[in-house]
Amino acid sequence: MDQLDKQILMVLQEQARISMTELGKAVALSQPAVTERVRRMEEKGIIDHYRAIVSPKQVHKPISAFLLFHTKKCESFVAYCRDSSDVIELHRISGQYNFLVKMVAPSLQSLEDGINAMGGYGDSTTLVVLSSPIPHKHIAPL
Repeated sequence: MDQLDKQILMVLQEQARISMTELGKAVALSQPAVTERVRRMEEKGIIDHYRAIVSPKQVHKPISAFLLFHTKKCESFVAYCRDSSDVIELHRISGQYNFLVKMVAPSLQSLEDGINAMGGYGDSTTLVVLSSPIPHKHIAPL
């Protein structure tokens, strides 16, 4: 990956819907050249997906929380989280807890209900998000 690929990645992370013509202008390449570079990065798995970032507040889920979760029922817990519409991220971690869960909910009561439903899988510590000064940050390629 060269410097131009890195520039392309930074632009795409900011504006995933940009046209190849505009992307080419942004990095001083022709449309066919930038299209070929993007295609190669997609084939290599460097570009994995293109997604919309949805505002939880705008879809009536303004409450966010992280749960540090310990379970011995890993497979069933992962399946439960996969099926839960309030769980938006799940990470396997090291240390005292073995999962980090990110949840969104319409209210504190709904969040509590979701946490209680997880109780059958293990123990958790909940960290309610007060604010998110940096909600999404781009990955700067090396």
